[in-house]
Amino acid sequence: MNNSDHLPIPNLPKLDLPKVVIIGGGFGGLKLAMSLRNSSFQVILLDKNNYHQFQPLFYQVATAGLEPSAISFPLRKIFHGASNMSFRMAEADRVDTTEKRIFTDIGYIDYDYLVLAMGADTNYFGAKNIEYYSSPMKTVSEALYIRNKIISNYERAITLPGIAERKSLMNMVIVGGGPTGVELAGAMAELRNNVFPKDYPELSFKNMKVVLIEAGPKLLAAMSEEAQNHALRYLQELGVEVLLATKVLDYDGKVVSIAGNEPIETQTLLWAAGIKPNRIEGFDPSVYAGNGRMLVNEYNQLDRCEGVFVLGDQCLLPGGNFPKGHPQVAQVAIQQAKNLSKNLFKQKKGQKMTPFRYKDLGSMATVGRKLAVVDLPFFKFQGLFAWLTWLFVHLMAILGVKNKVFIFLDWSWNYLNFDSSLRLLIKPKYVRASERKELIEEKSSSD
Repeated sequence: MNNSDHLPIPNLPKLDLPKVVIIGGGFGGLKLAMSLRNSSFQVILLDKNNYHQFQPLFYQVATAGLEPSAISFPLRKIFHGASNMSFRMAEADRVDTTEKRIFTDIGYIDYDYLVLAMGADTNYFGAKNIEYYSSPMKTVSEALYIRNKIISNYERAITLPGIAERKSLMNMVIVGGGPTGVELAGAMAELRNNVFPKDYPELSFKNMKVVLIEAGPKLLAAMSEEAQNHALRYLQELGVEVLLATKVLDYDGKVVSIAGNEPIETQTLLWAAGIKPNRIEGFDPSVYAGNGRMLVNEYNQLDRCEGVFVLGDQCLLPGGNFPKGHPQVAQVAIQQAKNLSKNLFKQKKGQKMTPFRYKDLGSMATVGRKLAVVDLPFFKFQGLFAWLTWLFVHLMAILGVKNKVFIFLDWSWNYLNFDSSLRLLIKPKYVRASERKELIEEKSSSD
């Protein structure tokens, strides 16, 4: 038990209002907080980062298409001018549902309503070597790490004398044929085809592989057959080697072992094969489904836990049209947050709450420049128009006018000349305190 468990979070405003504590500043948590802005509730948002991350564009950070700041938005900025709202950068440890208290690494806080919107993390399906050696992409920092790793590999490859020695540094393997994997593979192939040959003219890119591995029989399993077939064809036209119905067995940091196929040499394995809900201590095991999601009723209320609600990737409503849970996409979390905000007001007034009904607005994925697939409830299309639709939808979804402008300018420049200037290898320099002291003393004596 931490010392902070015994103390409340300091400096929180004391308001005579029902207290809504939201854990997680992702799509669901943020939407709910914004919906309760300047309302008759006290809203306290907790997140381990002080910014919101726009996950659909992580792959563009990883492939040097966008700066991390372009897809991140400071959470405190949203609360400007809202006297009923507070943000604290904290990690939630456990919940006491009897006392209605949440414990964090900076102290505890009591709640009237607790909303869990903690999202999901990478699922390695128990493969420890893959977890250790591969690169996931669930945060901005992980996307930036991938960008640095790729650039660093090529800077190393150009110093090696032979093709065989360079192979593992130059090859890229992506596991997971969902939207993230497809978009990553397309972007990597375009870098290889159009950008890296100009950056590294001494290297031969004919020998560089971009491989996309999917355990299922189709790419983009949640989308239509037209979208699946077009995505496969687009990737193959870009030169991506697509392996369907193929399982990755192991990875040691240099070689990927694949069932029924020759192993692939690579020092860059990007893992986008699955996600698992984040968990917090304090709940009975009976509230969890087999896939780790928490069982809620039609109002997103946690089973047998008064005042506790769960949104997005973390929750599962048994039965209905989605017996295994709603799709783990942003729209589900956003729609659940909108419905919950209305129900909180209704519950406060003693009115009957409205059950959640998911409205599928469609899905989309981009494969490369001028190549995308879009499935709308009433219309399915691919190619250039789909790509323009994808650009518009994602640009409008980004928070902040400045972010929209930066992304629009970056996309416009990349479209015109296919040569982003963001391929910078920026590494932090770590110096121990003792070494720093010696350096300062050395400098002082020389002066």
